Amino acid sequence: MAYSEVLLVKPVEGLGGEGDQVKVRAGYARNFLLPRNIAVPLTAANRKQVEALKKRRAVREAEELGGAQELAKKLEKTSLAFAVKTGEGGKMFGAITSADIHGKLVAAGFDLDRKRIHLHTPVKTLGQHTVKVKLHPEVSVDLNFDVVSENPIDAPAEEKK
Repeated sequence: MAYSEVLLVKPVEGLGGEGDQVKVRAGYARNFLLPRNIAVPLTAANRKQVEALKKRRAVREAEELGGAQELAKKLEKTSLAFAVKTGEGGKMFGAITSADIHGKLVAAGFDLDRKRIHLHTPVKTLGQHTVKVKLHPEVSVDLNFDVVSENPIDAPAEEKK
């Protein structure tokens, strides 16, 4: 199998960040990375660009980390509440998903990607719950939210003997 060494100009998930020299399959480089200007072939002239790319990468990563930490502080102070319809005995109709949580956060003024909210299973019970929000590889926040009934909960009627 043929391999090519390329210099990444933009970060690629699972491959590397800008300024990294990576060895990839020739077809991947020829058909995907090079036409999209994500990478350039590794030549003597391009090796000089490595330092400039690494400096730009360090500045960008520091900026992203600072923004994520600032957003984390705001999210820690935030509490969400969901009013849901319930049936007999407090049983919920439907569930609270990450899309619902994302909608509440956007309504509260947070600019956040829905993929960053890690809710393993939809919430189907009343009470207080926690969801992990991963803002950056180094910054994650536990966000607390309450699920309450919008109508009063009636205890299930006991059967008469």
